[in-house]
Amino acid sequence: MRLDRAQAVVAFGGGHGLAASLQALRVLVDELVVDDLTAVVTVADNGGSSGRLRSEFGVLPPGDLRMALAALCGANQWGDTWARVLQHRFSGQGDMRGHVIGNLLIVGLWEQLGDPVAALDWVGRLLGTSGRVLPMALTPLDITAEVRGLAGDRGGLTTVRGQVEIATTEGVIAAIALDPPDPEPCPEALAAVYAADWLVLGPGSWFTSVIPHLMVPALHDAIVSSDARVVVTLNLAEQAGETPGFAAADHLAVLAEHAPDLRIDTVLADERSVRDGLHDLREVVDATGAQLVVADVACDDGTARHDPAKLATSYARILGAGDLDRTPTGR
Repeated sequence: MRLDRAQAVVAFGGGHGLAASLQALRVLVDELVVDDLTAVVTVADNGGSSGRLRSEFGVLPPGDLRMALAALCGANQWGDTWARVLQHRFSGQGDMRGHVIGNLLIVGLWEQLGDPVAALDWVGRLLGTSGRVLPMALTPLDITAEVRGLAGDRGGLTTVRGQVEIATTEGVIAAIALDPPDPEPCPEALAAVYAADWLVLGPGSWFTSVIPHLMVPALHDAIVSSDARVVVTLNLAEQAGETPGFAAADHLAVLAEHAPDLRIDTVLADERSVRDGLHDLREVVDATGAQLVVADVACDDGTARHDPAKLATSYARILGAGDLDRTPTGR
């Protein structure tokens, strides 16, 4: 089965979760199922090479943007080579230790061009990417979280600030917010959302990579008012720091708490990950009026990672394109 026309897809997230989703969607570009692929990326990282560059130059943290660009590189010698170069992290004991080539390239182009979107487009052209990478906001921002259960809070809530600090907290996250609360949105990202046929949320760090997109007021309004259908790809396991003890249904619950007006059309879950909580998940999904798709989308090595090839097959079926003609390969 093939669609009458190729689809426009926007994927939201950051880090390794978004990278897996983009590697899968890149296959659908090759298969002519998707003809317009855009990644909208969280820009709140405050750790590692990204955090250092953000602090020194006052720029958007480039790390998650770099990972998205690398994920969209073609599965050929050019794409594989540039993806490895982009992701190369310097070792040694000097000032360059820990910096990533792709981060430096992106920041250098930002300084040259003075336009973060134009710079990302130039990196994409250099790499020959199969889609466009955009920031969710044009100014650096921080995520704050209200956290329960930290030592000394006597059962109350403690405010934790920073993506790294939230991702590693020993408490239970009750809610998140952005600082500033109304950051300048990326106009190109808003335009992509309004032009999309499909919007893909997740997988990824739920509180620091997925939900933040729904906290940018202009981006939130675009997502909930778009005519595009929304797919939520659930994580394979709980994440220490962010979602300890979470079942699949809990991910949807906190998504609804932060964006109660979000209409979800399809929820994609891994069959092994939800085996024990399938009944509860189905009840929650049915209550939202969405369709639940349960499939084998996990890597076979025992890690809690999505397999891009399997994910591509599931995305193709959700988009109505049936089985893929070729078996995709993930990087």
